[in-house]
Amino acid sequence: MKRTTGENMREKVIIRVIDTIGSNLCIASEDGQKVFDKTVPLLQTGKHVVISFDGVSMLISLFLNVAIGQLYGQFSEEEIRDQLEVTGLAGEDMEILQRVVENAKRYYTNPEKYDKVWATLEGEDEE
Repeated sequence: MKRTTGENMREKVIIRVIDTIGSNLCIASEDGQKVFDKTVPLLQTGKHVVISFDGVSMLISLFLNVAIGQLYGQFSEEEIRDQLEVTGLAGEDMEILQRVVENAKRYYTNPEKYDKVWATLEGEDEE
């Protein structure tokens, strides 16, 4: 899947989600933030990061939005594709991840517009 020549020979750093959050339940945004916070500095220094979901028994999109979706606000799609690998996700969870990534890419192309629409919708709920 990943080439192993040239610049891709860089060190791989594995982030085991269950070790990072201390649970096999990936359901809290705070836990997703822990994964994100551990991932960002590694990507910034050019490391190849493997986020391993091995052993995870439950995963929701909120967790993935925070852990991985936010990365699209700090790194280009190309950087993420070249430096980030996700392992240990079953088919259904991989589909959730794909939706999260697509939504994040869309959001981060114009976050101000999405935030404005969201604020408008929230204002309508209060009336």
